[in-house]
Amino acid sequence: MFTGIVTDIGEILETEQKGDLRARIGTDYDVAGIDIGASIASDGVCLTVIATGTAPRNWYDVQISAETVSKTNLATWTPGKRVNLERALKVGDELGGHIVSGHVDGVATVVKVRPEGDSLRVTFRAPTDLAKFIAPKGSVALNGTSLTVNEVEGCDFGINFIPHTQQATTWGGVKEGDLANLEVDTMARYVARLRDWA
Repeated sequence: MFTGIVTDIGEILETEQKGDLRARIGTDYDVAGIDIGASIASDGVCLTVIATGTAPRNWYDVQISAETVSKTNLATWTPGKRVNLERALKVGDELGGHIVSGHVDGVATVVKVRPEGDSLRVTFRAPTDLAKFIAPKGSVALNGTSLTVNEVEGCDFGINFIPHTQQATTWGGVKEGDLANLEVDTMARYVARLRDWA
C-alpha cells in the first residue's frame, strides 16, 4: 500500500526487453535499506525490487510483465525519463494522501495544460470504462501522485497542480499528449460495485 505522496524523483537508467521488460531506476533512496522483494511505486505502478546497486549512483532493478506494460505507460520508459517514486507504507506512517494500491487501472491522456496563477490547470481524458469512478472533489492517483479532482465533464477531468507539487514530482514538466498511469479511488470502485448489485 502507498499514499500517493511522492518521496523521490527517480530516473530510468536503462531498460531491456528480455522475456519481460526489465528496468533500472536511479534513486536518491539509500538502497542499503531496500530489501530484495520490496515494493516501490514507480510512476504509480507497484513494482518488486529484484536487484540494487550503488554505481554510478544508487539504483534498483524491476521486472515488468507484459500485462503490466499493457495497462500502463511503462512502454514509454526510456533512459533519462524522470519518474515519481514512493516506498511502501509502513504501519504507523502518516497517511498524507489517500490509500493507493499501485495497481494501475488504465492510462489517462493529457488534453490541455494552462497556467492559472502560480499553479498549472491540467485536463486529463480517462478511458471510458474508468470515467464513472472519477468525481469532483474525489481522489485519483496519477503517475503515483495523490490528487484531488476539480471538475468532471464526461471522460475529461481537471487537476490543479500547485507549485510544491510541480517541484516535488515530475508534474512540473507536464505537456499535452502525455500519458499518465491512472488509479481510481478504491472507495469509488466499491460504491459503483454496490450500486450495480442494488
